[in-house]
Amino acid sequence: MNTQANPMPQSPVDSRESAPAVMRPMRPMYWSIRREFWEYRVIYLAPLAIAGMVLFGFMVSTLTLPYRMRTFDPEQLRATMLQPYQLGATLILGSAFVIGIFYCLDALHGERRDRSILFWKSLPVSDFTTVFAKACIAGAVLPMLGLVITIATLLIMLLLNSVVLLVNGLSVGPLWEQVPVLRISLILFYHFLTAHMLWYAPFYGWMLLVSGWAKRVAFLWAALPPFAICVVEKFAFKTSHFANLLLYRLNGPQNFDLTTAHGNQVIPLTQLALLKFLSTPGLWTGLALAAVFLFAAAWQRRYRGPI
Repeated sequence: MNTQANPMPQSPVDSRESAPAVMRPMRPMYWSIRREFWEYRVIYLAPLAIAGMVLFGFMVSTLTLPYRMRTFDPEQLRATMLQPYQLGATLILGSAFVIGIFYCLDALHGERRDRSILFWKSLPVSDFTTVFAKACIAGAVLPMLGLVITIATLLIMLLLNSVVLLVNGLSVGPLWEQVPVLRISLILFYHFLTAHMLWYAPFYGWMLLVSGWAKRVAFLWAALPPFAICVVEKFAFKTSHFANLLLYRLNGPQNFDLTTAHGNQVIPLTQLALLKFLSTPGLWTGLALAAVFLFAAAWQRRYRGPI
């Protein structure tokens, strides 16, 4: 006579192993951003290359620093000492903005071109998470990397200048007075927070939208519609409102300007008008437009297939 064996009760360990893993809400976003670093190494390599060129050119210019310290008057000395630091910061942060534009143009277009979109869509990551992660790379991660590299470059430049002066028996006091690295760093952080993260958001959103829609030459499809609007408005109405709007978005409003005239020299402002900037109507209009572009790009990605 066969007896039916009683099944053994499932152990707590087995039940835990068979339970589906719970994914944290921010985990897909984290891995989506890491994915962009793996695929686009230019995100950090290009700013580092620009910083290397700035340092090389600066090292050559330091050979004449002792002569300038001995012969220039205080006003000339201030201008010549501060100019390389401003130029270096402009080049590195400007390159971060340009890289962000070209990255956005290829972010969604590239995965359709190499057909990797079929693989990425099979993962449990929503289209909006993917698009928003790409926007964060262009509007936050890339500028932050540019900011860190810029500040590190300025510190290295200041140390190089100090070493050259000490070797030639000169005091480094005037140098540290004329080049306030801490104040410059605060101004650069303000520029990162206002310009790259908030003010330029519509550009990144528009480029991502075009990247997901265009089948080829995404750059032309991104540039031609604004250019066509400017031309049609100029010939039809004899006005340039749209062109002025684009220039306003590129340059920023008056309270966004970080420089002021001081004699014949342009120097950074020491008071940061962040609250005044946040009250600018153009800022919130641009953010709303950027949100529309991002939602449209995410909706479009859901139905767009490989090229």
